Amino acid sequence: MVQPQLAGVKVVDLTTVVFGPYCTQILADLGADVIKVESPGMGDAFRWSAEPAQTPGMAPGFMAVNRGKRSIALDLKAAEDLAVMHELLRDADLFVVNVRGKALERLGLDYASVSALNPRIIYVHCVGFGQDGPYADLQAYDDVIQAATGTATLLPRVDGNPSPRYLPSLIADKVAGLHAAYGAMAALFAREKSGAGQLLEVPMFEVFSSFMLLEHLGGQTFDPPNAPVGYARQVDPYRQPFPTQDGAISIVMYSFDAWDRVFAVLDDPAFIAQEKFNVKGGRAAHMDELYQHVARLTPRFTSAELQARCEAAQLPAQIVRDLSEVIADPHLGAVGFFTRREHPSEGAYYEQAQPVRFNSSEDVAGRMPPLLDEHGAEIRAEVTRHR
Repeated sequence: MVQPQLAGVKVVDLTTVVFGPYCTQILADLGADVIKVESPGMGDAFRWSAEPAQTPGMAPGFMAVNRGKRSIALDLKAAEDLAVMHELLRDADLFVVNVRGKALERLGLDYASVSALNPRIIYVHCVGFGQDGPYADLQAYDDVIQAATGTATLLPRVDGNPSPRYLPSLIADKVAGLHAAYGAMAALFAREKSGAGQLLEVPMFEVFSSFMLLEHLGGQTFDPPNAPVGYARQVDPYRQPFPTQDGAISIVMYSFDAWDRVFAVLDDPAFIAQEKFNVKGGRAAHMDELYQHVARLTPRFTSAELQARCEAAQLPAQIVRDLSEVIADPHLGAVGFFTRREHPSEGAYYEQAQPVRFNSSEDVAGRMPPLLDEHGAEIRAEVTRHR
């Protein structure tokens, strides 16, 4: 069997919550040895984010984003533990950290100090805001970044409720974690050619601004602006799941001819045959009317009937499921997305697969999410052997 893509890569992970841990979990999924350094006592704050199955500090969110890692508890303000940290970094390939810069300088774990220990190290600094700007020292959490990037004003554009609201997902943290992971792997590839390590700065504010403004910068893309901000298709209040007899369904009409097909599916081809919808630009000009009429027709059918009809007409469609139903999705079952495993302390739990699949290596069940300091003695012994 071919080894995983990052086999032999050593990662020292000094991150908490989701942004940094999501990055390092991706690296662990791809075969890296990720050593999660946690504070004694409480460890990663995300351990305490929800009710555990058995052990305090093993919340489901922590379980979901920390598989495949080894945990060691170190008090970095204590000389002996800081010495252990230095030894871990001395032969590490990657150091992923989300502690703010001034605190790292006080500990002697800033880039200059760490690269003096190990010139080949790739130092991935997960920060809230770019360190060259006026927000450099501010704290950043997902809510703060959704506010600062204008994301909290998207739902008001859709439903007319003027109150700013967050998207109900740790979306900024997760997007930033993905950027940190690809940046780390790009730096590893560059080091193969140059032999030199480097500092990567991954600022959540800039990352999420880039992510959200890709489509939503809209008319401000041009100078002077030629239209408002916001991608009209995404903030259209009528482009929502359509009601059915027994629930709701998502149907996408992205092309000109898709509108003809959807009204045929809904047994009302005469509606789309009207002249106003068939002149140049007519469908775009009457988009709200089209969506509203689809919503009037779909309650005549069950969700399953509509999905079958849409599939036959080659229209993208999916029944709206409740979050609680996704774990039983037949496609996810067929591709092995969820695996039921037995954790030694937490009992049975479901693990989600790394979604990117490589045909050059087999998926192998890795380490389970660690208890705090579960591998502390083992890692300290390794450090002692290498001194």
